Amino acid sequence: MSLPSKLISRKFSVAPMLDWTDSRCRYFHRLMSKRALLYTEMVTTGALIYGDKHRYLQYNTTENPLAFQLGGSNPNDLAQCAKMIETYAYDEVNLNVGCPSDRVQNGRFGACLMAEPDLVAECVTAMKQVTSLPVTVKSRIGIDDRDSYEELVHFIGTVAEAGCETFIVHARKAWLKGLSPKQNREVPPLRYDVVYQLKKDFPHLEIIINGGITSLTQVEELLTQVDGVMIGREAYQNPYLLAEVDQRLWGDVRPILTREEVIHALLPYVKDLLKTEARLNSITRHTLGLFHGEAGGRGWRRHLSENVSRLGADESVILEALAYTQRG
Repeated sequence: MSLPSKLISRKFSVAPMLDWTDSRCRYFHRLMSKRALLYTEMVTTGALIYGDKHRYLQYNTTENPLAFQLGGSNPNDLAQCAKMIETYAYDEVNLNVGCPSDRVQNGRFGACLMAEPDLVAECVTAMKQVTSLPVTVKSRIGIDDRDSYEELVHFIGTVAEAGCETFIVHARKAWLKGLSPKQNREVPPLRYDVVYQLKKDFPHLEIIINGGITSLTQVEELLTQVDGVMIGREAYQNPYLLAEVDQRLWGDVRPILTREEVIHALLPYVKDLLKTEARLNSITRHTLGLFHGEAGGRGWRRHLSENVSRLGADESVILEALAYTQRG
């Protein structure tokens, strides 16, 4: 069951990542942390309104608490989608105002919307009028040469007046021309100080920081300055980091699963998936980093990569790969 919205904690979350954080990835992540707030991949309003909405909206209820990230800029379309999202018992609707890809810009959503705070405010208002779910915004600290702190304050202030109480801020600016999405995650310098200042200037808002975060020690340090931390690629490339989240950040006493226990907990889910038309790789690709930095980790990755597509590949391939980690 979904947690009541008011009980959602955004102290720690895993970022929405296109082609990565699908339902199978989230199920795997949830085995390691019951508390982390998880996010869907970004889905456009057009895909929900004109496509197979159930395919985009369905998920395993064990994934809650779960937020749905929307891409769009038409207030009416966003409102229509927000109603759908609430029907499927998500815990939050998040508007993407941070993605810098050309495809997103051509659709007039993502980071380019930072130049249109009034429009973003209209979008937030439209969604809040039709849903009781929290409506949040994920943005950058600026775009192109429009990256002054004054412009960021104007953006946050304008959207907050429309009723947005939570902002997830990737602490880098975005270059809309000249850099690829990958480069935009690495080239513009991180400016945590800017996000810290936002929290000081908007103490009544919930400010979540994102960008370049690679350890729980770093998470704990950042939490002394802001309300929450969103971790991205590290959670995907080194997913076992999630195993300590509940204990270190919430003081939970539930035992931390070993990597082997995580895999054995995943196997029933894998068996169920394979009864459908799902391919083994659709789940194992999310587990490749589980033994990151561990003895046998290379053998784990290699065996999975080389064998998941063989004829009749099933959960036994995972157990074969696990044997490499036990050899060291």
